Amino acid sequence: MDLQREIFACLALKHTPGLGPKVWRELFAAYPSAFDAVRDAPAWHDRGLSARKLARACAREDWRGKAEAEYKEARRLSMDAVTWFDPRFPDSLRQIPDPPALFYVRGDTSLLGNPGVAVVGARECTRLGLETAGRISAQLSKIGITVISGLALGIDRQAHLGGLKGIGSSIAVLGCGLDVDYPPGNGDVRRALYDKGLVVTEYGPGVRPRGGNFPVRNRLISGLSLGVLVAEAAHNSGSLITARLAGEQGKDVFAVPGPIGQPTFTGCHRLIKQGAALVESASDIVEILRYDFARELAHVPDPAPSEEEIGVDVDRAVVKKKRALAVPEEGGGRPRRRVSLVDREALDLNGDEKRVLDLLDGADKMHIDALGRELGWDSPTVSRVLLLLEMRGAVRQLPGMWYLAREDEPADGGSFED
Repeated sequence: MDLQREIFACLALKHTPGLGPKVWRELFAAYPSAFDAVRDAPAWHDRGLSARKLARACAREDWRGKAEAEYKEARRLSMDAVTWFDPRFPDSLRQIPDPPALFYVRGDTSLLGNPGVAVVGARECTRLGLETAGRISAQLSKIGITVISGLALGIDRQAHLGGLKGIGSSIAVLGCGLDVDYPPGNGDVRRALYDKGLVVTEYGPGVRPRGGNFPVRNRLISGLSLGVLVAEAAHNSGSLITARLAGEQGKDVFAVPGPIGQPTFTGCHRLIKQGAALVESASDIVEILRYDFARELAHVPDPAPSEEEIGVDVDRAVVKKKRALAVPEEGGGRPRRRVSLVDREALDLNGDEKRVLDLLDGADKMHIDALGRELGWDSPTVSRVLLLLEMRGAVRQLPGMWYLAREDEPADGGSFED
């Protein structure tokens, strides 16, 4: 099969006015190549493959101007294209209701045949969401599962960085042309994906990232995946579109729970109420996927119970601002800024909860008995208030009944300074 002729034929179908993915599927099932399908356009209607109007539009070559322009520009930029009949075209994309006729790639195309899990979420997110996305992505990649996301800032960025740490690596699906630098802050991740992962887009060269492109892009993210994890999402997040598409495609949907009252987790909580699996680690995801994809995951080991794969890149992440507290350094140095993991104002704390947090904010950690002595409370009262705060993400329990206020630590292990 002539690869260039096949690419041009797929572009002819792509640019035939009114012709879309559902018709492409019918044509590709009826012909041995895209070239044969285009050449036989006058017969489509008689064979029950399309409306007469569409068949005539293709036969008249109404596509020629746009198809030639995209073909020439892609050739000039030496873009690699994967067409429907290319052995590299993944079966998972052939199964979705609206598959692409072709897509452009740069990087390791062998990843298209790897079992993958999508990890998506908000651009503006909390440190908790970033750490969770990075940790779970690294755990998945470590056992050979490819992490798929959309190369946005925030959660997507952390998903790719986590995926690039392991043998599963990562695939980014763009909502723009392969030659378009978007988003500008993720150039380093894109270069790493070119080197060790894969970047995919169905949009031609020069196509800008318009808003309508991203919901269309999301069907490929879910289509390439065995399941979709939403690591953090507000109620109106575009990540919920990916989750909905995954459900429509028969894929598993997972969601990470967040602190009650944190707006950027309301979408995750809604998904869980609607039946998404609540997960906290890669082990939770793999355990669920093995029921539906035993063959695909036959050679994938269970994830180790490791919590080490964090590596959050705070400098490039978009983290929502949180309440800051100045805490003096030991030895009288400049105060370092401790940042609460949740927006405490949004939690609407009562007087007892504020008293507990005030004590914890002034110490690295405190034992439950010490809290009771300082507050003059009995054990049941202390336990009840701490439990409510822990459920809302404001405090964290350590082994031995020690507690600390939830806070961000600097990515490099140093201190935040005012």
